[in-house]
Amino acid sequence: MAYNMAAKAYGTGKVETATPAELTLMLYEGAVKFCNIAVVALEKKDYEKTNTNIQKCRNIIVELTSTLDMKYPVAEDFKRMYDYIFALLTEANMNKDMELLNRALGELRDMRDIWKEVMKRARGPQFSLS
Repeated sequence: MAYNMAAKAYGTGKVETATPAELTLMLYEGAVKFCNIAVVALEKKDYEKTNTNIQKCRNIIVELTSTLDMKYPVAEDFKRMYDYIFALLTEANMNKDMELLNRALGELRDMRDIWKEVMKRARGPQFSLS
């Protein structure tokens, strides 16, 4: 019990002190995590758990979309990608389609990995995320 409280406090502190770029990375990590859980649940035909985790993943996509600053042209590219992933998740959930769910997971992993690389390059050679 005390460990759970300490872990929760650490997690809260981590979020409160994170930069916007780090928060975005946390969102990507969460989306990948929930999508992975949904894949495993769908393999086991646990449709309730699949649905719950796809919904969590979709909520993160909504949050990522809401953080876009549309005054930058690249934001439109991100929005299109988020819309595509959201549609994949929705269709995968409605049809219990493993192929679509895995495609969404792949896109999320790619987005996360690209974001990590952007953060690494922005920090310069003296820092590392690893």
